[in-house]
Amino acid sequence: MITGIVGNLIPAILFAVAVSKLESSLAGILNALVPLFTFLMAVFFFKFKINTLQVTGMIIGLIGSLGLSLVNSKGGLGSMNIYALLIVVATICYALNLNLIKEYLSGMNSIVVTSLSMLTVGPLSLIYLFSGDFVEVMRNTNGSLEALGYLSLLGIFGTAIGLILYTRLVFSTNAVFASSVTYLIPIVAIFWGIIDNEKIFILHLAGMVMIFIGIYFVNKNYTRKIESY
Repeated sequence: MITGIVGNLIPAILFAVAVSKLESSLAGILNALVPLFTFLMAVFFFKFKINTLQVTGMIIGLIGSLGLSLVNSKGGLGSMNIYALLIVVATICYALNLNLIKEYLSGMNSIVVTSLSMLTVGPLSLIYLFSGDFVEVMRNTNGSLEALGYLSLLGIFGTAIGLILYTRLVFSTNAVFASSVTYLIPIVAIFWGIIDNEKIFILHLAGMVMIFIGIYFVNKNYTRKIESY
């Protein structure tokens, strides 16, 4: 239930609210923070050892994410964008979930973990859904059924199947390494953003580069430990 709420329900709501006000490409860039927060969780809650280079990497990555949160609609620096912070909170949830899965659920089958986590948050999701104007929108809004179909595709492929594969990766390796697959998300997000005519500014790319540099420093020594082991 905890992994279902922390790893799926809360981030899904936060992303849905955030991308209604943000470019999807920016949301994808900020999603690259998952490895940094996964490492932080491993250090503070699961007694993972850390060194100076990794601390430097975390600082660089967090500065990059802070810079992205300050980029305004014209490409300059402005006030803090609260919607960007929602994405940051979602990445923290993802990071906590990865560590919880690795620490407490490693002995289970990845399909079982995914199925049970989805099953436990299902009733909560339905309560949240029908507490709003869902029925009215479905009745009176053109294209609502088509939109529901796309949401079903996201749920099946982007969530259910994706989680099964992701959970298996965590079991086969470790939470920090598994979170590294999010390096690809900003690249894919920017690609689709360009196709969808979204605005990508130099400061967006600069922030993404800083996040990647920070992640590189965080993982560099960790990779060496794995190789030496």
